[in-house]
Amino acid sequence: MRRAWRACLIGLLIAGSLIALEKTPQAEHWLFVAMVTLCGTAAALGVVYTLLATALLGRFFARPSAEPASYPPVTVVKPLHGEEWALLANLSSFCQQDYPGPVQFLFGVHDSQDPALATVDELRRRYPEADIAVVADARLYGPNRKISNIVNMLPQARHDMLVFADSDVSVGPGYLRHVIGELQKPGVGLVTCVYRGQPDPGFWPRLSAKATNYQFLPSVVTGLALGLARPCFGQTIAMRRETFDKIGGFAQFVHHLAEDHAIGEAVRKIGEKVVIPPFAISHACVETSAAKLFAHELRWSRTIRSIDPAGHLGSALIHPFAFAMLVVLLTGGAGWAWLLALAALLARFTLKLQADRVLQQPHEDLWLQPVWDIVSFMIFVTSYFSTRVVWRGFRFKVDGNGLLSPVQDE
Repeated sequence: MRRAWRACLIGLLIAGSLIALEKTPQAEHWLFVAMVTLCGTAAALGVVYTLLATALLGRFFARPSAEPASYPPVTVVKPLHGEEWALLANLSSFCQQDYPGPVQFLFGVHDSQDPALATVDELRRRYPEADIAVVADARLYGPNRKISNIVNMLPQARHDMLVFADSDVSVGPGYLRHVIGELQKPGVGLVTCVYRGQPDPGFWPRLSAKATNYQFLPSVVTGLALGLARPCFGQTIAMRRETFDKIGGFAQFVHHLAEDHAIGEAVRKIGEKVVIPPFAISHACVETSAAKLFAHELRWSRTIRSIDPAGHLGSALIHPFAFAMLVVLLTGGAGWAWLLALAALLARFTLKLQADRVLQQPHEDLWLQPVWDIVSFMIFVTSYFSTRVVWRGFRFKVDGNGLLSPVQDE
């Protein structure tokens, strides 16, 4: 489907460009036909894709989770940066694991005065039996501060099972057990997890969660089922120290924006598998304004475009409602165009309800779905106008390998 969509899009764009050069009434007519055909085809294929993703979501989460044959010692590596609204709850979820083996919790910061350390102190008070260590080290090796933080922390990691997890992640009590169970399967070198959006209080975090739950998650599951996706997500990266050493450690990824993707590819290159268990963890959605939400989603979209241009183009199919509304505008509200828009909207609602069911969350904010679909389509289009991103207040340019280079403000 992705190849057919690409061929259709490229053909229609070329035809439209040639027709536009003529600047005659007949040329304008055919340009109009080309645009309606392009948008209508995208909307129709998007409806089919959305219904397929709905079915595949149910199948993905219906699989049983792996149970470990043994419970080896584990080091959970968590880089921290600043205070977060749900940081204590997120960190506490890792201390509440149903895992009988020894677990070391290793936290790292660049600044010994980082406010996140107060939360770690509270964590120690709440879980005095937890094995908690902290590393404060200001050294940076490249623009990816998270990887520099991890590199500084790793000498203090005592165990050979390493689980790297972001600070804004919350997990269920069976998380470690199932991740280690997957990692013990033959040929598996890395375990990563899909995630759902858990919004902080406020309107914009709720909108951000929609991007995660009803676009990102279905796209990943569909890509895996069709053999089109090779994901690895920084929210969880679990591997043995042996695999870590084989790929040459993490220092090589300090210039990557999508370091998680690069780590997954490095593991695949040494002949080991990257697997995703059939459960979702929670990722905090913290964007508190329209500008922050737009910047975050645009950075993500441009990152995907830089490392997987074909996949990013194919992701246009997750926007059937936006394409259908373009057809409505182009045709002046033709009846068949409104029917197409209704079909696209119903398909998106069906996907939302299925995602809510498999994620075991309430059916809320249905009215926000078409709003976000239009906004996300605008972000998708904008992603093609530049390769620059803003990350933690700094401007970078992302090349075709996902590498960062600083950009000076003009």
